[in-house]
Amino acid sequence: MMIFESILFDDGRLASDVDRATQPDFFGDLNLDQVIDAVVRGRDDYNLKPYFYVPLESVQTIAYRHDVSRDLERSEILHAVSRFAEQMRAMRVELAASEKMYYKWQKQRYFLDAVQRYCATLPEFASELEKAVPQSQGMTSFLDYLKAYVLDPAFERLRSDETRLRAELGEVRYSVLIKGSAVTVRRYAGETDYGDEVQQTFEKFKQGTAKSRSVDIREYPEMNHVEAHVLEFVAQLYPEVFNPLDAYCSAHAGFLHPVIARFDREIQFLIAYLEHVTRLRSAGLYFCYPVVCETSKAIHSTDGFDLALAEKLRLENETVVCNDFFLEGDERIIVVTGPNQGGKTTFARTFGQLHYLASLGWAVPGREAKLYLCDRVFTHFERQEDMKNMRGKLHDDLFRIHGILAHASPRSIVIMNEIFSSTSLKDALFLSRKVMTRIMNLDALCVYVTFIEELSTLGETTISMLSEVMPDALASRTFKIIRRPADGRSYALTLARQYGLTYEPLKERIRA
Repeated sequence: MMIFESILFDDGRLASDVDRATQPDFFGDLNLDQVIDAVVRGRDDYNLKPYFYVPLESVQTIAYRHDVSRDLERSEILHAVSRFAEQMRAMRVELAASEKMYYKWQKQRYFLDAVQRYCATLPEFASELEKAVPQSQGMTSFLDYLKAYVLDPAFERLRSDETRLRAELGEVRYSVLIKGSAVTVRRYAGETDYGDEVQQTFEKFKQGTAKSRSVDIREYPEMNHVEAHVLEFVAQLYPEVFNPLDAYCSAHAGFLHPVIARFDREIQFLIAYLEHVTRLRSAGLYFCYPVVCETSKAIHSTDGFDLALAEKLRLENETVVCNDFFLEGDERIIVVTGPNQGGKTTFARTFGQLHYLASLGWAVPGREAKLYLCDRVFTHFERQEDMKNMRGKLHDDLFRIHGILAHASPRSIVIMNEIFSSTSLKDALFLSRKVMTRIMNLDALCVYVTFIEELSTLGETTISMLSEVMPDALASRTFKIIRRPADGRSYALTLARQYGLTYEPLKERIRA
């Protein structure tokens, strides 16, 4: 049989490695924990969250996932995979029921039902997938593996033995004799069924429609002790049927092949995100498969947006504001300034989200994107002072930033969001210059959100972006972040106009 391991990884990554992964520290700052919750909702039985914690390390593996996702965007392939997943979910329910049942023979019947569904599902899935003609390396490799698996003699025995046992169980006939408190079970000996004869005899006494005396008897999956004893007696009467059933269940306890089980779980990671993307596309938003680079740091994004915020606004029927950015040549650091509540933090989150989502091999928000494959993402967002660590606000900022700079590399992405806000402007400028100089020396990509405009001209690797404000009386935020030199005057002038502090209104008041 040909070798196939994973629909998500082409680098030999083990499923156990994924399950040991833990949530990165920056998820909360970038609201990626909210994104994950929205994506995996309703799929708790797959335990998909660990896959979000394992970014890919090569553009080759990212391209591998892109191609599989493009296959899944084709309705015929998605239908085949969804039908397979539905049947596998039903099979797991039957297996779980088999494990929960108390009585042996009932457990084994549920087990037999699970095997039957498994054996029927895989050949059907192979046929449907082959008709859909997948194009990706991942899906075509899995299809080849699946076709070989269902033709393997071991699978054929699993299926044929199950069919034979089910047929033999269907031929079992027995009689139950009840006299007082005694119950006797014996082989069926051709006794006459008097049911029809009794009904015909009493039919002539029927006078109109009688009031129903039926009682609602609830059906429970678990047998009671009387039923269990009857079944035990039947098994003793037909050892030639029940002994092979017992042996079959023991021999095939692990019938679910690990490669099939892994595919069933991993494919949900891609389907869940595609369904989430479809919901947002229906709200008029764009997604694209980015170009991901391991060497060039010339990056750009058109109409990108914060994925967590977009889902929140979609549910509220609100409009999502998209933004662009680009870095070229030696540019590495985007310094974002502007008024509060203008979208600066959202822009910083968007930058981080886009790069991390790209490292998962997903389509990213926006019409077009070229992004950098980083080794790690580091974030510093403002936090409430924690009395447990016995550090003041400034001390805590410096402690966290020192940890970032000690571990960041030239391949890292660093996002600083309004740090040193607890100190004086002079001290904040001094400390920010020190931090930015370290980041510049690393040659790392960075978004630096700050109220200090001087930092946007600190060096040739920095560029300025600022949150745009409408020049109206209310100083309305547009939540657009535009690439423009920071001057601080446009917003100050808007505020001065809003409160009547420009030259002409002041002169009029002086005259008055």
